[in-house]
Amino acid sequence: MERRYDIDWIRVIAIGLLIVYHVAIGFQPWGMMIGFISNDQPWQSLWMPMTLLNVWRIPLLFFVSGMGVYFALRKRTWGQLVQERAKRILLPFLFGIVAIVPLHVYLWQRHYHFATSYVPGPGHLWFLGNLFSYVLILSPVFYYLKLQEGRRLAHWAERIMRTPLALLPVFALFIGEVLTLRPVPFEMYAMTWHGFFLGLLAFFFGFFFVWCGPSFWDMLLRWRWVFLTAACGLFAVRLVLFQPLTPNYLLSIESNCWVLSIFAFGYRYLNHPSKALGYLSKAAYPIYILHMVFLYLGSLLIFPLRMAAPVQFTGVLLFTVAGCLLSYELIRRVGFLRPLFGLPWIRKKPR
Repeated sequence: MERRYDIDWIRVIAIGLLIVYHVAIGFQPWGMMIGFISNDQPWQSLWMPMTLLNVWRIPLLFFVSGMGVYFALRKRTWGQLVQERAKRILLPFLFGIVAIVPLHVYLWQRHYHFATSYVPGPGHLWFLGNLFSYVLILSPVFYYLKLQEGRRLAHWAERIMRTPLALLPVFALFIGEVLTLRPVPFEMYAMTWHGFFLGLLAFFFGFFFVWCGPSFWDMLLRWRWVFLTAACGLFAVRLVLFQPLTPNYLLSIESNCWVLSIFAFGYRYLNHPSKALGYLSKAAYPIYILHMVFLYLGSLLIFPLRMAAPVQFTGVLLFTVAGCLLSYELIRRVGFLRPLFGLPWIRKKPR
């Protein structure tokens, strides 16, 4: 299968939305309670569009990560896949625990005049820990599915996934997860069993959807407006009837409708290469690892200034993005830093 540029674009866009979401938390009065630096002048209306994002932004990244494993496995055994993912995921995760997360914890302590101390921990990098766990758990299954390509099981899956009715068991599994674990709130993914099992399902079906071949993606194209209408309708119902106590099973359905809509429209409009994508797809991983440090530093510098909240929001966002991009330009040029941020070693060409 040819390279899927739309999946690369969706991953880049999802990381960008994650940064916007995290900056927005700093303008909510409850931001400090979850470890963010909060502004003294909140911008609470900003949270309205964020409520649209928060039910699907993390599941989308798990789906995309599972799809990435499919492409990585094309030329690897499952053992080679685990070894390669240990270098790309586990090493940056462990490095981040001891070297990145303590930096923004220190900035948080400084802002609130707490006693400063060295506090290692997963922080926002919990996502990487989950990903590596999924690779360990599912790589034998994925390798088995890889061996079945072109055989009876693959042909059966391809026929089944030509209809949206085949998605009913997928939705049922996600609904079963929230009915069993009863997360409060639904979007509490970080370091919870809900986040772990939701991510596990999304990671598996991300791989499975690509493994099923073009028939699945053609089905998404035909039904993309239905998925989008359902997602928008459920979001409207959430705001009008249930907010903030929407039943988890409705949030699960809404989440998956948004994800399927994004994949469908991405497949339709984003499946093409570009120089911007070539750069951003490589930069996205280091930016994800570093963004909290620059977000906290920007908050520390900009929040005390006498400016309107929207101006401060823009300033913190631009500061965060600029700091991450400048750091990436350094990281990608320094050989020993590259693997610590998920980039491959630079192999010297023989003379």
